[in-house]
Amino acid sequence: MNHLAHALLAGDHEALRLGGLLGDFVHGRPDTAVFPAAVIAGIRLHRAIDVYTDAHPVVLAAKAQLPSPYRRYAGILLDMWFDHCLARDFSRWHASPLDQYSQALRRLLLRNEALLPPALRQFLAYMQAHDLPAGYAGLAGLDRALVGIGQRLRRANPLDSALPVLLERHDLLQQHFELFYPQLQAFARGWISEHAC
Repeated sequence: MNHLAHALLAGDHEALRLGGLLGDFVHGRPDTAVFPAAVIAGIRLHRAIDVYTDAHPVVLAAKAQLPSPYRRYAGILLDMWFDHCLARDFSRWHASPLDQYSQALRRLLLRNEALLPPALRQFLAYMQAHDLPAGYAGLAGLDRALVGIGQRLRRANPLDSALPVLLERHDLLQQHFELFYPQLQAFARGWISEHAC
């Protein structure tokens, strides 16, 4: 799952949401001298969500729908596609309007800028420039994100041509998302109840 999903799955817990956004940028054991315990719980939630997602049979079946050479990058492509699904139909998943939620996430990062690793500070500037995560709702925003990720990867990859491949499988991928995301919500709620409250 990508940034919007991790934030939503953290629920109304601001520190968990911050940890969810930090999850891709903090490697190894989070430093307890740097991060508050609740933020560390959010980082751990992020990692638990990623492990659950990567092993889920519905996600594995969705990955199998992608042809070579895109299947090699199926994890990235599905993370981005699922965030697109969440953003596009945001009112189904959250009471706030998408633009307000997106702005609130960026404000959360700005308020905690001292905690952000350099790569996340750089990404925050990109988020502000492209109105993310709200920008994932549109196909142009999704395509721009895929191209950007592809440019950051070290080896040659097909991410800059992936959007048509995803669109060709729109209905099938939507069915997989509809099956998977409610299960992921239940998993995240259970994890929070057991580990973070």
